[in-house]
Amino acid sequence: MFKNLFENISPRKFYNFSTKLIPWTLFVSLAFISYGIYLGLFVVPADYQQGDAFRIIYVHVPSAWLSLFAYSILFGCSIISLVWRIKVFEILSIASARHGALFTFLALVTGSIWGKPMWGTWWVWDARLTSELILFFIYIAIIILYNSFDDNRKGARAANILAIVGFINIPIIHFSVEWWNTLHQGPTVMKFSTPSISSEMLFPLLYTALGFTFYFFTALLLSSRNILLVREKNSQWVKSI
Repeated sequence: MFKNLFENISPRKFYNFSTKLIPWTLFVSLAFISYGIYLGLFVVPADYQQGDAFRIIYVHVPSAWLSLFAYSILFGCSIISLVWRIKVFEILSIASARHGALFTFLALVTGSIWGKPMWGTWWVWDARLTSELILFFIYIAIIILYNSFDDNRKGARAANILAIVGFINIPIIHFSVEWWNTLHQGPTVMKFSTPSISSEMLFPLLYTALGFTFYFFTALLLSSRNILLVREKNSQWVKSI
């Protein structure tokens, strides 16, 4: 069933589908990000301990969330492309790696900016920070490996294998603040119990996280479409566009 479903996703169908979807995902992302950032910067009161420095949470947390979410997309697409050798999912996997690396870098930078006034230093070899840095290196390794082959299909296969192996780092990042004593604060939103953050701070964070997620899908579709056009440049359907 899944094989028949995936094989029906041809490059041309994916291109046409993404062309129609991109304006909508972009509009939703801008709406949620704008509203969430407005609330976070101008409506939400300062934190009683961190003051206004906490407001970087509205960029840092969505970036950190997407660094993991993008890898989950990469992992799923890698499995599909390895099992069924479907070109669209090869392209989605490498596009996910590129944008995942970007959000991971952004999470590391904003985390360091946040950590300086809170911890008194830009960086510590904390379990959460170190595992997130390893994730960034895994992303870079996947991108380099993909581009190391003249044959795109071979490059995608090698990169997908590395992506599947590297997935072991994702649960380590998520549970690092629970498994080890770290400077990084524990989970505040994704908890089985009630989130340990006030609702007036939480909802703007959820809005920005949702907006960032829709932006990721927009960027993923745009990048995938561009990669697809390059790889299919000699096909008849591309020449007819």
